[in-house]
Amino acid sequence: MTTDISEILETFEFLDDWEDRYKYLIDLGKELPELSDAERSDEHKVRGCVSQVWLITTIRPGQDGQPVLSFKGDSDALIVQGLVAIVTSLFSGKSAQEILDTDVESVFSQLGLQDHLTPQRSNGLRSMVGRIRTDAQGALAAA
Repeated sequence: MTTDISEILETFEFLDDWEDRYKYLIDLGKELPELSDAERSDEHKVRGCVSQVWLITTIRPGQDGQPVLSFKGDSDALIVQGLVAIVTSLFSGKSAQEILDTDVESVFSQLGLQDHLTPQRSNGLRSMVGRIRTDAQGALAAA
């Protein structure tokens, strides 16, 4: 995906109407690279999401030797697919420590997500972030 989180924040700020924001979320989800059938496995499934969500984590050493994580993901629901796009753009390419230090609630607040997502989607979003943080903690422990 080529859209970074700052661009997503700018677009959300520009769009006044939540219907337009939902359309934008769906468009973001459509930008995600498609996962293979093998990648859509139970191993990559995010628990705690009502919709099916898959997240794949890749870890590589950064220039300073600290682990850097990248993510790709998908969902079987259009709006959730957009949420996957937001989460992957927020965290991909960051070090494990940067991921753990990210104030996710602040970013989601800027986007206004807490007021416009159903409780099930909010729980799913928290599950995605929890999975990413767990992967970051594991990468730090292994480093």
